[in-house]
Amino acid sequence: MTELHIPQELLIAALRAAAKSAILPRFRALNAGEIAEKSGPNDLVTVADTEAEAAIIAALAQHWPAATVLGEESAARDPGLRAAMAVADPAVILDPVDGTWNFARGLSIFGMLLAVVRAGRPVWGVIYDPVWDHWIESDGKTTHLVSGARHRLATSRETRVERLTGFVPQGLFSTDRRRVAATAGLDYARVTSLRCAAHEYWLLAQGHVDFALSGPTPHPWDHAAGVLAVQGAGGVARFLDGAPYDLHRRNGVLLAAGNQAVWERVARDFAALA
Repeated sequence: MTELHIPQELLIAALRAAAKSAILPRFRALNAGEIAEKSGPNDLVTVADTEAEAAIIAALAQHWPAATVLGEESAARDPGLRAAMAVADPAVILDPVDGTWNFARGLSIFGMLLAVVRAGRPVWGVIYDPVWDHWIESDGKTTHLVSGARHRLATSRETRVERLTGFVPQGLFSTDRRRVAATAGLDYARVTSLRCAAHEYWLLAQGHVDFALSGPTPHPWDHAAGVLAVQGAGGVARFLDGAPYDLHRRNGVLLAAGNQAVWERVARDFAALA
């Protein structure tokens, strides 16, 4: 397999441009007709999502035509597009607005996620915060925060159970599993949810929290970039059943943790969700 040149500056520029043109002007300025439900009231799409995704796809078609782009909103309209990810080389996986419920409600806890895939595996990713114009980028070996200067990140080394903090998206689980999701971490210091994978991975890669669980359907646009960021900062990401991260997997709960000891403890406590 030949070495792939990833146009990192181009990809980041495409995210920044789409944020400036399609996302930020609509933050706290959406009309009711610009917000729609997909699978239900907690799964929203806005005109900002669709226009930002279209702008990024157009930019990559012009400047990196070799890449096949899989956007969350395109995949929602045509589920068959996801199969292209298995054969495209390279592919770009995109979530134009992650945390859409927050964005639509005027909360600034939202972000943009992009991952480059080679031979079916994520090889480079970025988590972009449009509000602050900062981003985290990673190749899975090292992870950096870019906020004017570049800062290399490291995950938490905390292992004491009573001091663990993390994220569990209780509302994404079926009723019979929601009780497990709500109670399995009662011995920890704090368990919550930001309703935004981008910022949950952001905090985990920085070492500010110790773990993050996914819901039962780990969509690649929600997790591919975040997994790279956590692994590149020294953390661990595997499914609760012990399988390595696989962006083609349609079902299963993904657990990312700051270190192996915490992964093992959280996996044991939340094993009933697997």
